[in-house]
Amino acid sequence: MDVLRVAYGTGDTGERLVSSLTGTGFAVLTGHPISPELVRETYGEWERFFASPSKLEHTFDPKRQDGYFPFRSENAKGRTQKDLKEFFHYYPDTRLPGEVSERTRELYDALGALAGELLGLIEKHTPGSVRSGLSMPLREMIDGSPKTLLRILHYPPLTGDEEPGAVRAAAHEDINLITLLVAATAPGLQVRDTGGAWRDVPADPGSIVINSGDMLQMATDGHYRSTSHRVVNPAPGEGPTGARLSMPLFLHPWPEVRLSDRHTAGSYLEERLLEIGLKS
Repeated sequence: MDVLRVAYGTGDTGERLVSSLTGTGFAVLTGHPISPELVRETYGEWERFFASPSKLEHTFDPKRQDGYFPFRSENAKGRTQKDLKEFFHYYPDTRLPGEVSERTRELYDALGALAGELLGLIEKHTPGSVRSGLSMPLREMIDGSPKTLLRILHYPPLTGDEEPGAVRAAAHEDINLITLLVAATAPGLQVRDTGGAWRDVPADPGSIVINSGDMLQMATDGHYRSTSHRVVNPAPGEGPTGARLSMPLFLHPWPEVRLSDRHTAGSYLEERLLEIGLKS
């Protein structure tokens, strides 16, 4: 089954969104209310931030998990080789660098509002037998949650000297409930289909890629799939080898939300942060 394009604000938005998420774990939203100018201006500011040596003054707080994470900070679960990326974590109470304006907060708020609306549609079109197994309604899990994260990712230009097997983002699944990803500045995102083949995820300017994460899979006892995806390096001569930026919003519940008999959202997040090398 292919990743579906889902038109925002139509009578079948929720139905098509759920159909694509249950089939592939991904969907592409078009016609959404997020301003393209806001996205473009936010990308421009963060591009300048990552090019500045002052980024090192904002190195992440290990306890809060916000701020700047230097190049090769993170590995995919089950891998020791670090990804070819650097990034900044922004939460509602994160202090932004001086090089970055309030555009980032505006984008965070706009994406958060849209994410809540989409999560409500997902719940509405989820079978009652699955909904009855939730510890609380999906939207209540995230209402006002301080754990929802905007991650601004920078994949530096490839030099040709990368170690064998090193990639921009190795195959992984997202930790959270759902992810909203505004179109990146370059291609490279792929999703693994049910047959094990890797497919390019369309990300035209103005679209938003949506995918379900491990927490949604856990909370719904597997009804929604958390699908493996990756960001590949362009092959020499087959695409731009320059920098790539992306800005996913990871929708996280309140830490005390019960996802399963084994895990709350907080305990599961701590476990995964250890596995991907962001906590020790």
